[in-house]
Amino acid sequence: MEFGTAGLRAAMGAGISHMNDLTIIQTTQGFCRYLEKNFSDLKNRGVVIGFDARAHLSSGGSSKRFARLAANTFISQGVPVYLFSDVTPTPFVPYTVTHLKLCAGIMVTASHNPKQDNGYKVYWENGAQIISPHDKGISQAIEENKEPWPQAWDDKQIDSSALLHDPYATINKEYFKDIQKQCFHRNINKETNLKFVHTSVHGVGHKFVQLAFKAFDLRPPFAVPEQKDPDPEFPTVKYPNPEEGKGVLTLSFALAEKDGAKIILANDPDADRLAVAEKQESGEWKVFSGNELGALLGWWIFTCWKKQNRDACAIKDVYMLSSTVSSKILRAIALKEGFHFEETLTGFKWMGNRAKQLMDQGKAVLFAFEEAIGYMCCPAVLDKDGVSAAVITAEMASFLATRNLSLSQQLKAVYDEYGFHITKASYFICHDPKVIQQLFDNLRNYDGKDTYPKSCGRFKVSGIRDLTTGYDSSQPDLKAILPTSKSSQMITFTFANGGVATMRTSGTEPKIKYYSELCAPPGNSDVEQLKKELDELVSALEKHFFQPEKNNLQRKTE
Repeated sequence: MEFGTAGLRAAMGAGISHMNDLTIIQTTQGFCRYLEKNFSDLKNRGVVIGFDARAHLSSGGSSKRFARLAANTFISQGVPVYLFSDVTPTPFVPYTVTHLKLCAGIMVTASHNPKQDNGYKVYWENGAQIISPHDKGISQAIEENKEPWPQAWDDKQIDSSALLHDPYATINKEYFKDIQKQCFHRNINKETNLKFVHTSVHGVGHKFVQLAFKAFDLRPPFAVPEQKDPDPEFPTVKYPNPEEGKGVLTLSFALAEKDGAKIILANDPDADRLAVAEKQESGEWKVFSGNELGALLGWWIFTCWKKQNRDACAIKDVYMLSSTVSSKILRAIALKEGFHFEETLTGFKWMGNRAKQLMDQGKAVLFAFEEAIGYMCCPAVLDKDGVSAAVITAEMASFLATRNLSLSQQLKAVYDEYGFHITKASYFICHDPKVIQQLFDNLRNYDGKDTYPKSCGRFKVSGIRDLTTGYDSSQPDLKAILPTSKSSQMITFTFANGGVATMRTSGTEPKIKYYSELCAPPGNSDVEQLKKELDELVSALEKHFFQPEKNNLQRKTE
């Protein structure tokens, strides 16, 4: 296993390539030494550690066990540890780092990965996930501290230590107090007849979403009974990932039909992501893509801000962010409304760190999102947060219902006003790193050495940005502005028809992902034609650039 900016993620089990007691101890020893080097006041401030409900019976590994071993490592060196006494959503860890002014945070979770996996996610003192060079520094420190320290396995000794603190009660109180700053329509919430279904997909989200609804004076959502309690076996789903589409929501649809609920809110198992579905007038269920919900939440959060801030000058300090593979809808809204929009590299580590920089300069970062159903709706958490996103979505839907509008109708209104942004994203599975390397090398040497493709089927390529090599054809010096990374593959193609497509490797799964978008200016309402054009572009991308048959790639399946 290699420690990167996403920390660690692998299957639980024996051996150095798996998540187990030894690899957790080694990782934490390295992280502890790295923090000692960076913070002279580490022993005054300390760290926070949270965990989800994952467990692996055959190896004895579990998130709770790993969290306790990590706590033991820090406490043995005289470092105070704020260890949550029970399972907690991932966003509570960055929230605690900021709220208690700690040096760092660790969350033991594999998020929405298959049940055999676990992970170790790290936050810096600014409350955002680590970015380079911290990953390299921590990785090196792990290599230098591989031999377990005395009593490394004896986690029982922490229970009597004065350095062990439980932040559970305090943080639960303070977090729900802080997210109420995003509650703007309490009276509507109290009166609404709209019914919601919530699923936590056998993860940790149930209790916290119930409390969030209470904090906003909304009636609690109906919880899918088979999925509401944490269960490391994830017995009702093939993959515990709401991003995978309708298969994960089967039980939610059934409960919604039974109880007459129009909207489904689904968290992934560590409750940092949110999927939303709405019953249409036809009786069909529409599952919103991450980009569509990003458009709705961006519109909503700006609308609420505007109502609160009548001063025309205030808008010059307002920002929204999204990652480079996400829809550019926020850019279109920003251009028309007059606030700032910035694009970052993929992942909330970049958006969280950039948001903190802007906030330190006195700017207001209202919202950030990525297409992988991740939303940062509340500045108290500098990471994606599925709990606050769920309750803010519920308030938005309740408000729209008073205007006789559904979420789908409002989404169309947003596109009518700011221009249609049609997106399509998917992935291929590939377990062979050599094949992935060869695929991207071929794209960089398409018509001879060091030449990128000039077309993709009938679609002419008008621009190329390669964030692996740092090349950008649109810049005068041909150098990319966004940071580059040789350790991951990422190429963006711009097409003459206004389409954009990005191909990239995943940092946590054996996937080659692609993201495509066609943007039309306001007034172009021929959505079906835009969709057809994008479908054709995606087919060409798959056929010519991915070559799934030749490269033996496995398609995404429902």
